[in-house]
Amino acid sequence: MTKYTSGADALNALNATNEGGGGGNSAEFASFKTGTVYKVRVMSAFDLIRFFSYGIYKKVNSFSAANPSTLNKNGFPESNLTSWDRAWKYYQEQKKEAADRGDAKAEEAAKEEASKYRVKERYALGFINLETGKPIIIDFTSLQARGVHAVIKKQEKKLHRIAFELEKTGSGPNTVVSLTPLIDLDEDLTEAERKHFADQDGKEFDMALFDGLIYEADEKEMLENLVAAGFNLALIGESLDGGAVEEELPAEEKFEF
Repeated sequence: MTKYTSGADALNALNATNEGGGGGNSAEFASFKTGTVYKVRVMSAFDLIRFFSYGIYKKVNSFSAANPSTLNKNGFPESNLTSWDRAWKYYQEQKKEAADRGDAKAEEAAKEEASKYRVKERYALGFINLETGKPIIIDFTSLQARGVHAVIKKQEKKLHRIAFELEKTGSGPNTVVSLTPLIDLDEDLTEAERKHFADQDGKEFDMALFDGLIYEADEKEMLENLVAAGFNLALIGESLDGGAVEEELPAEEKFEF
């Protein structure tokens, strides 16, 4: 089962400085592509979970491991490695070997490959969508979550009387996520949005919505996802038919930069 931390534990992780089959469907992540703007109410500073997932943009959708690896304090897998962790480790070793022989080009290529398969820290934050009055959950990178939560924390004592505008702009490395306070509800919200805001008075965000939110893949599906990503399973001694293969490949099949 996916390991995630919620509430105060997730908040502690968010504020910490770091170096260096499927799940259920209690809820789904709300769409938050570039150009999206939500007017939201934040119910508290603790409506979040921290989780770890794999995935490659436009190749493999994000997922967590049904049997997750054990991570060290810096978020790197250290035991009970998944196939994706082993793929990451393979390229990490290639990177080290390239560095040892002074091949900067090969080192950078291996680094880029390793980053595709590394498990990534993410956060899911819950809000009330003031357009509908319904709860929504947004998926953030750890950096995005820290920025958003910093705004929430700054306004924590005013959450019962201010709304926010949550927006995503840009793309790729230039993606920007912002959470902007809306102080004047009469001016910044429609009549319906003000009603939806008031309807939440005295309530709490339903943390049960986070249960089953993260899609979980078993090891077989993780191997299939590696193939979909273009990874050669023989590099980690695996195959889709369940039989192990020799890690030493014929010369023409070995990884080259």
